[in-house]
Amino acid sequence: MMPWGHLAFGYVLYSLGHRFVTRKPPAGFGVVLAIVVGTQLPDVVDKTLSWGLHLFPQGYSIAHSILVAVPVGLLILGVTAFRSRDIGIAFVLAYWSHLVGDAMLAVPKRGVSPGDRLLWPIVTLPPYRGEPTLFGQIERIFSTFFNEMLTTEHFLFLAIYTVPYLLVFSLWVIDGSPGIAFLWRKENHK
Repeated sequence: MMPWGHLAFGYVLYSLGHRFVTRKPPAGFGVVLAIVVGTQLPDVVDKTLSWGLHLFPQGYSIAHSILVAVPVGLLILGVTAFRSRDIGIAFVLAYWSHLVGDAMLAVPKRGVSPGDRLLWPIVTLPPYRGEPTLFGQIERIFSTFFNEMLTTEHFLFLAIYTVPYLLVFSLWVIDGSPGIAFLWRKENHK
């Protein structure tokens, strides 16, 4: 899943869950920041350790492991329970949604179990072909995505691909644009 896919998935889960529990849209810059950080953290940690520092053969290791994510999430929920509960819940839900998203995307791949990406160090994925570098891999991901999506034969796929993001954006606007609205109000009160 691309970074923006993880962000969209995490935001939708948090927004709909928050609305279900409180009957109100999510609010506050801290909650939105927690969702952004939580949804990106596993890739930032593991891809850096793999592609940048070459400590692991794959970009699915420590931060993608449920053996690490569950205790870390529970610790964060405990620490934030009294002072910033919504931020803690947003972060943990976003972090765990990243893992669920990666597991779901492994389902259609042959020879890959959804748990393979989530069970480090019990399961270690085979190394990448070649010697990936951090910036080389980032460039490859984005250039491949945009080069393939901008061809005529992929135009329909691109249109279908953008619909969920437009729906997430619409949900964010309906929620009152949390994060941006907070910054806007703060700027107008100066």
